[in-house]
Amino acid sequence: MTKNLESTRAMRTARLPRDRVASTYQKIAPVHDFFAHLFEKSARRRLIDIAAIRNGEDVLEVAVGTGLNFVRLVDLNPQGSNVGVDITPAMLNRASERIRQKGANKRHFRLEIGDAYDLSFSDASFDVVLNSYMFDLLPEEDFMQVLSEFRRVLREGGRAVIANMTIGPRRIHGLWETVYRVYPPLLGGCRGVVLEPYASAAGLRVVERTFVSQWTFPTEILLCVKS
Repeated sequence: MTKNLESTRAMRTARLPRDRVASTYQKIAPVHDFFAHLFEKSARRRLIDIAAIRNGEDVLEVAVGTGLNFVRLVDLNPQGSNVGVDITPAMLNRASERIRQKGANKRHFRLEIGDAYDLSFSDASFDVVLNSYMFDLLPEEDFMQVLSEFRRVLREGGRAVIANMTIGPRRIHGLWETVYRVYPPLLGGCRGVVLEPYASAAGLRVVERTFVSQWTFPTEILLCVKS
């Protein structure tokens, strides 16, 4: 059952200012994939499985990062349109190189600078919007604005599939909240969030919430539908 907004008060305050995200991840880019593999690999695989991409769909990944998800999208959707946006040039450069090494046909994908707060696409442009490990950076008061942008660019019946660091149910998961409290840069500014009530409030019907833990790192994956 969807929680109400009052239940999210356990979330910690975002401590990485929006105007420092790009510069922070510019520095993180060289080591990003090592830590993503160590703590996020299982959740990223599950994210793509849950998205159930159908060849020929129009797919947008917001905060594409180094292309860890995007390279799989291009494989799954060679006859569709695959667009990836990120605010960090260093991340996009690494994503572009990853796709180039894969030998993908450039007619079927596009990578560009883009801001999740103000997506430069027309209403109802995409069948699927994917996003991973971004909301756990954002201030809680900005969740609705960004989710509304996701909903705006989705077609009716379109799917938003979103993964975040979350607040885990076991005491061991609290280790990550302690790390964030002591020194947020070790987590790239990420902290545990619970996004489900915000997605519902933004007009995205939450069909499924999946919890994944890898080396105690807690991730939630939401499958939402625009209706």
